[in-house]
Amino acid sequence: MFVPVAPGRISELIVDQIRQLIIDGRLARGERLPSERDLAERFRVSRVTVRDALRILEAHGLLEIRVGASGGAFVTVPSAAVVGEGITTMLLMSSIGPDEVAEARLLMELGIVALAVQRATAEDIGRLREVCARSEAALAAGEYDVALSAEFHALVAAAAHNGAVQMITESFRGPLSMHAARAREPAEQSHSHSVAEHLAIVDAIEARDLARARGVMTDHLLRDTTLDAAAFNTLYGVGND
Repeated sequence: MFVPVAPGRISELIVDQIRQLIIDGRLARGERLPSERDLAERFRVSRVTVRDALRILEAHGLLEIRVGASGGAFVTVPSAAVVGEGITTMLLMSSIGPDEVAEARLLMELGIVALAVQRATAEDIGRLREVCARSEAALAAGEYDVALSAEFHALVAAAAHNGAVQMITESFRGPLSMHAARAREPAEQSHSHSVAEHLAIVDAIEARDLARARGVMTDHLLRDTTLDAAAFNTLYGVGND
């Protein structure tokens, strides 16, 4: 299964080969890789080179390195958190501004809420109303946390009943919330608006009112940006359904 690698950027070649074996299903999730010594012999490289390659794969979320008698390198699947961290780092190191991130987020959220309007079940509505109730209680107690907002949007994505949408949403949750840290409203006022808008979004989803759901979502996500909501609505046809 493993083949020797040619001189050059050896550790990267090993990374590429193991990654492809995982993608092809020849290395299954939970499967333990051969020992470093065995891999070094098969690839005809040093153990140090193999160790470097395994560390890169671990950083990418494709391997889990365990220590101890039953330790080793085990195949895993990149979590949304790992993917999100990479995207967040790229955005922070780029010249992309928070308004651009907000616009990208809105484009995604408008598509997601459209699916939720079509597909949300009574159970989905119940879960959305439950997190809204907890948000109201937290707001009244002065204990509101943006994690509640993240949970709400994750539940809207779940109501879309599309596995790919949920996966992408989880991966982008951190990156697409970057602009919230630069909100123009005082936190208490912003949180109060957010909770009210969340409730309005749930009402629109339950009523199968796509125009209303998209309109409230637009106001909700553009409120703390310098983007012009009216211009956005005209450009992307929000409210014209």
